[in-house]
Amino acid sequence: MATRSRAAAQGGEATRSRAAAQLLRHRYLYLMVLPGFLTVLIFNYFPMYGILIAFKDFNASKGIWGSEWVGLKYFESFFHDPMALRVLKNTLLLGLYTLFWSFPAPIILALLLNELKHKGFKKLVQTVSYFPHFISVVIVAGMLKEFTARDGLFNHILAFFGGSPVMFLLESDYFRTIFISSGIWQGIGFGTIIYLAALSGIDPTLYDVAEVDGAGRWKKIVHVTWPSLRPTTTILLIFALGGVLGTDFQKIILLYSPETYEVADVIGSYVYRQGILGAQYEYTTAIGLFMSLISFAILYATNWASRKFSETSLF
Repeated sequence: MATRSRAAAQGGEATRSRAAAQLLRHRYLYLMVLPGFLTVLIFNYFPMYGILIAFKDFNASKGIWGSEWVGLKYFESFFHDPMALRVLKNTLLLGLYTLFWSFPAPIILALLLNELKHKGFKKLVQTVSYFPHFISVVIVAGMLKEFTARDGLFNHILAFFGGSPVMFLLESDYFRTIFISSGIWQGIGFGTIIYLAALSGIDPTLYDVAEVDGAGRWKKIVHVTWPSLRPTTTILLIFALGGVLGTDFQKIILLYSPETYEVADVIGSYVYRQGILGAQYEYTTAIGLFMSLISFAILYATNWASRKFSETSLF
């Protein structure tokens, strides 16, 4: 017994020595990682302490720990709220519509750019498509308001073809289309860069072999390009499904109005009105925690399915 204990102690010391040696050897790499690690720790993990508010009758004078515990009171309040069904429905629909239209867009553009032989034109298209990514969402919302105003660009085009002016952002039928299409315009370039990076790693000899076998351009895309792109697409799809409930509520707040609440009011905008404007901090914290748990469940389930039916997964 004493021999085994001594051997275990020696093994532990050897492990610690190896860890210290690795730490010393890669100290500069760890120093490079340290700022990002501290940023995530301070701004993403420390604030999670505030989740306790969802289970308390928060009183600022007593603090979080001093406030009275109320259990699941605010979760139950949300389920009985007549607005809950509407905001859940809008959040889910906007998330799914965005996923359906926005997710394939950069893949299609990357495949098209990959087929271009003229490098100058290819770089021009990449630059033009990537530029909107740098535009603030506030500026994008301002542009949309100007373009869709009664005397804006869209109505001038309608008038040119004999149409009548339309107040696009005050019509429920147009809000989702404007929101999703503007998101595609702003994000397609950034997404394309990721897929083009994956495409650049494909061995050119695979295309040569396919061409020798008689494959045309379409066959090369189906049997060479897409299989090589599939792992990257799967990982990004898992992330996209995990964030399907995280609709860009900042742009929604900037664009929506009481006339479009029926289709535009999502969890984020509802939490903003009730929590920030209405000071119902406990209630909105409970809503946010509930939605985060659902998003995590979707992410976990999607990753499990991907791992089961393919060789690609996050964990």
